[in-house]
Amino acid sequence: MFIGLVTAVAASACYGTGSVLQAVGSRRSAREEAAAGDSSAGVTAHGGPSLASTAKAAVTWEFILGTVLDFIGFGLGALAARLLPLFLSQTIISANLVITAVLSIKLLGIRLKQLEWASIGVLCSALVLLAVSAGPEGGHHAEMSFHWWLLLITTVLLVGGGLLVRRMGANGAIVAGLLSGLGFGALGVGVRILNGVQPFQLGELLSDPALYAILVGGIGGMYVHTVALQIGSVNGATAALVVGETVLPGAVGVIWLGDSSKDGLAWLGVAGFVLAVVSAVGVAYFGQDTHGQAESDHPQPELSKR
Repeated sequence: MFIGLVTAVAASACYGTGSVLQAVGSRRSAREEAAAGDSSAGVTAHGGPSLASTAKAAVTWEFILGTVLDFIGFGLGALAARLLPLFLSQTIISANLVITAVLSIKLLGIRLKQLEWASIGVLCSALVLLAVSAGPEGGHHAEMSFHWWLLLITTVLLVGGGLLVRRMGANGAIVAGLLSGLGFGALGVGVRILNGVQPFQLGELLSDPALYAILVGGIGGMYVHTVALQIGSVNGATAALVVGETVLPGAVGVIWLGDSSKDGLAWLGVAGFVLAVVSAVGVAYFGQDTHGQAESDHPQPELSKR
């Protein structure tokens, strides 16, 4: 349990720092495009970032460093998902919202509202409740049909959702954040049920649909998260990600994989889980105009503006 908690916290730190660095890279790329007179080429007819502009954002040094931290966080998070109940490991990892909020003050010039700070405080308290109530993790086995359903649902969500976000344009930041969270949540579930890990068997690993659900969830989640960072508040997008990344694997772990709380503390776990989700929604809601506030204080062209 202790090793799982440490790796989950470390994964959270990597993800939180990586998100802010990726936001810095995305916005620097937008400024450079605008300065070169290419701002109109960086948006779609619906006002969202084009594939080309997203690709340019992804090759800035800040974004690359943030992506490296994401990969490190992925490895640590995968280990935590094997060692802890999913409702605990994913919620701790999702606490990267706190790190994102604090770093965004320094690196993005964002000023958080009192209600945002209050929501973050509630989230931290919820994590304590979850840690106290969590029992041992359940099993790692699921029927093969479950593996296939995980791959199918993850693919439909990220491909269909990605197209929807591009049509929503500048209004799609929260939806994109939620979709990226669902992708990363599916990744966590896939890691938990992946065959061919213990003991290691390459053939069984490569033939498992859960492996490809992990790839689709990770790559697709990263793409739509990049779009969310380009068009909206980093804190709001990350908070929406927290909801998707926490609710899906938490429910799957309890319903299908046998995750449970300590005897007599189920109510505490439920309370902590609900508080964590509600507080993340609060940060997303109260931080919707934080992006615009930062832009007015530190004017810089955005891809979503013509």
